[in-house]
This record gives sequence, structure tokens and C-alpha cells, in this order.
Amino acid sequence: MKTTPPLVPGATSKLANFARWMGISAALVLFAGCASGPQANPADPFEPFNRGVTRFNQAVDDAVLVPVATAYERTLPSMVRTGVTNFFGNIGDVWSLANNVAQLKLQDSAETFMRLNVNTFFGLGGLLDIATEAGIHRHEEDFGQTLGRWGVGAGPYVVLPLLGPSTLRDTAALPVDRAGNVIGNMNDVAWRNSLSVLEVVDTRARYLRAGRLLDDAALDKYTFTRDAYLQHRRSDVYDGNPPDDNEGGK
Repeated sequence: MKTTPPLVPGATSKLANFARWMGISAALVLFAGCASGPQANPADPFEPFNRGVTRFNQAVDDAVLVPVATAYERTLPSMVRTGVTNFFGNIGDVWSLANNVAQLKLQDSAETFMRLNVNTFFGLGGLLDIATEAGIHRHEEDFGQTLGRWGVGAGPYVVLPLLGPSTLRDTAALPVDRAGNVIGNMNDVAWRNSLSVLEVVDTRARYLRAGRLLDDAALDKYTFTRDAYLQHRRSDVYDGNPPDDNEGGK
């Protein structure tokens, strides 16, 4: 699967979450049998439209993102790339903290607050992830998860141009996520755009290998991506412990 990282500030955290899950899932694909063709899914009433957008996103990924991400990976030492990843992760913790508080997750809020302080002041502005080494876990949350936490259903699956997989709920949450993004609110346009592009490239570079694994797998990549994304987002809302029944639609 070729994922197209978002080019809109504030949406990269969602891609990063999804890409991490897809990287783990890629290994499981190797054990999957031959996949059948696309099947009707009540969660995907816009499938023809979504498939068209997916083809467009993949074309952009092939032509732009993969070559740039490959050059980025080959040019910069792994230590530098790790520092870049840590830096953006630390910035993302600011918005995660706000959403943890909005969801009344007191322990997660406290740990996220501690992460921010430890990594910002002792980790050279977030370049070093000292908090993780100290056992302070990251609790990534976005506004779509906050809406789900308070009972807003996911709605139909949609694929957004350039932004990739989403749902109706998560799409409605994007403007709020963008407003809460630290980089997107920088006054210096040059720095804001440069950091936004760097975040996209860094995220895509970290999952080049997972993308190649999925490309080589004999399955309908659209269906796999859709089902994986919906399952992943449902797991996010319930903090990894979704109920057995799907009646809630979160």
C-alpha cells in the first residue's frame, strides 16, 4: 500500500498513528492467503469515489513522496532522522495533552504533561526522547478520538485527496486538529512550511519498508487499507480495548 502523507498542517499525527499500525500489520500480510476481490461493506458506501481518490493519492506518492523520502533516508544518518522524529513527536504531545484533558483521562494527561516537560527541558527541545527511556509512555490523541470518546459515531469511511484514509467524524475533526497544531500556528511562514514538509517526509521515510511489503502482497490493497484503518481507529477510541459488539460504531 502506498500511503500519501497529509500535506495539510495538523493532519500528520493521524498519518503517523496509522502508519505505525500498518508497519506492524505488514508482517501479518505475508501470512494471509490469496485475498478475494472487493466486497460490499456497509461502512464504505462511497467505495467507487474512495477508490478513485486512492489511485490519485498513490500517483502522488509514487511521483513525489517516495522519491523524496528515499533520498531523505539515504542522505541523513539514522541518528539525525531519529532526532527529527523525536522532535515532531514532542510537538505532537502538546495537542495530545489537550485531547487527553478533554477526554478526562487524568493519568494519561499527567503522563503526557510530564513527557513534554522532560523531553523539552532535558531532551534538547525534544530531539532526545528521554521520557520514553524513563518509562513515561506516550498517549497520542486527536480531536476525532475525543469526539468518539464522547459518543460520536465514526460514520462512513472516506478517502481524502492527499490526506488519505479517514471517516466522516475524523474529517469533521480535521479543522480543530489543524487549529491545535503547534507548527500550523507558527507566524513565520517560511519556518512553518519548512517544518510541515519535513514532518511529512520524515513520516513517509519511516514506513518505506512497510509500504514495499504491502505492495508485494497479493491482495486488494484498498480493501486491506480500509479495514485496517477502521479497526485501528476504533481501537484508538477505546484505548486498545474495543467492545466485542460493533453497535457503537465508534
